[in-house]
Amino acid sequence: MDGTARLVGINHVALEVSDLDAALDLYRRLFGFDLRGRVRGMAFIDMGDQFLALSAPRRQAADDDRHFGLVVDDVDAARAAAGEAGLRVLGGRGQSFDFRDPWGNRFQVVGYRDIQFERTPGVRRKLGIEDVGKTDAARREISDRGLA
Repeated sequence: MDGTARLVGINHVALEVSDLDAALDLYRRLFGFDLRGRVRGMAFIDMGDQFLALSAPRRQAADDDRHFGLVVDDVDAARAAAGEAGLRVLGGRGQSFDFRDPWGNRFQVVGYRDIQFERTPGVRRKLGIEDVGKTDAARREISDRGLA
């Protein structure tokens, strides 16, 4: 160790929205989740050992290229829900797509099956994804990076 702190994960991502209730309503139409908690001006969307922190009001301009990736168990269901919610898909290929919410936050949605990170058994159980397997390509990436 050289005295620098090692990055080991993301605890949460903070997003600004203009209306917490409207944001929670929209995000519930797009994704299944539990609400971790709520305090004045903030709401916390649970993702097992991580969370999204929503705060209102929005003070910054819309995100053009800046985005963050959310991992879901079913990309096709999320894409369909985005369309049903009237959100324009901005790009994507196969098992990922991008959209911007009404408050200017840009999301990239990717499938758990296709990415190189693994959730612990406890987190998989909490999220209800015990039966979601990885693709062969994702398993190779995990193995090649020494993560298996």
